[in-house]
Amino acid sequence: MTTPLALAVVGSINVDLTARTERLPEPGETIGGGRLVREAGGKGANQAVAASRLGARVRMIGATGADLDGSWMRAELEAVGVDVADVRTGHEATGVALIVVDAAGENQIAVCEGANAEVSLDGVEFAAEEAVLAQLEIRMDVVAELARRVRGYLAINAAPARELPEAVVERADLIIVNETEYALLPALRAARRVAVTYGADGAKLFEGGIEVAAAPAVKIEVANTVGAGDAFCAALTVGLASGIPADRALAAACAVGAAAVADPRSQPRLATLERYLPA
Repeated sequence: MTTPLALAVVGSINVDLTARTERLPEPGETIGGGRLVREAGGKGANQAVAASRLGARVRMIGATGADLDGSWMRAELEAVGVDVADVRTGHEATGVALIVVDAAGENQIAVCEGANAEVSLDGVEFAAEEAVLAQLEIRMDVVAELARRVRGYLAINAAPARELPEAVVERADLIIVNETEYALLPALRAARRVAVTYGADGAKLFEGGIEVAAAPAVKIEVANTVGAGDAFCAALTVGLASGIPADRALAAACAVGAAAVADPRSQPRLATLERYLPA
């Protein structure tokens, strides 16, 4: 990208409390010997941070609590160049995700949404040249409002899997899901463009239900899968919204996802997007 893409990320901001254990607990079981890590997270914030590190000019639209965690989350976003002027202070506490990650990088996650339920577009304007990326850890009425108001490129990461309003499916320039979410949301077969991730089998891009591009996964040692999907979403949105051809953008997004898997953090260190584009 010669001129950085302007990108607004609308979504969740959480504190991630991650317990790293040898294996995931069974129902009702207690696992000892864990190591607790406290770090910045939330699908929205993860995607904003990844997009900024990939080279986009990013602003975050979200909400935190009027607490120390909220101040910390804003500072973490600002530290990587994300504009937080549209992050509002809500009445609830800053959101928290409780995560358990095993030695193979698999995870279990429970999210307490907190202030994320108060994300609002009141007073927010979107420029025609600005791309927008949102996820479903915020209220669906906010996502529906984006479909009505966004004038530029609109990407929706339909995760966690929830039924999307027909108007959102019709309006979105890109919808990103994993294999399970794609199976749970049959309406996506009619969407304009859908990217589906298949874990170790890479990713595919569909237009009107027809496959138009595919990219293999990059083989790498897994440290943590929590932030990989968010990094993939950021990379693919930045690539496609910047005009990079679909096959190259998809391959780069798979490479970014692999880099994220190799990093134990929910907000992995990444190079600029050009570094991940195929030769």
